[in-house]
Amino acid sequence: MAQDRICVGAIAGAFGVRGEVRLKSFCAEPADISGYGPLWTEDGKRSFTIRLTRPVTGGLGARLSGVATREDAEALRGTTLWAPREALPSLPDDEFYHADLIGLEVVDPGGQVLGRVRAIFDHGAGDILEVVGGKDILLLPFTRAVVPTVDLGARRIVADPPASDE
Repeated sequence: MAQDRICVGAIAGAFGVRGEVRLKSFCAEPADISGYGPLWTEDGKRSFTIRLTRPVTGGLGARLSGVATREDAEALRGTTLWAPREALPSLPDDEFYHADLIGLEVVDPGGQVLGRVRAIFDHGAGDILEVVGGKDILLLPFTRAVVPTVDLGARRIVADPPASDE
């Protein structure tokens, strides 16, 4: 796919006074974040090995290589952490990394272009695709009923949006 790295987490801030960080994991199993080898900043300028220490409110406590003080940890607040794609497990045919869906063209069952996937949201009740086509924005539940086909090879999604009440 277009990306050779996937965002797997973010540093939410310092935890304690000895350089520990509060880590937000974007992995299906939060603790898996420590198993992908060194993680990189988005710009690729820094890498960290991660050792999880304990569960904390809002995430996981962790020690990062090269981070020794609370000030070092606090300076990393908001930093996203990226794993090489090849370090991540392959998925079954009906599961996808969000990064693979961003930018895909979305068409209806008749082939009419609806737009492109700009973002994927998960507010707890399942994934929602944000599809942008010109000035129109569609929010589609990422369910088999609404999105029956995802063709990564063709970089295309077939969606059957629910009828609008307009």
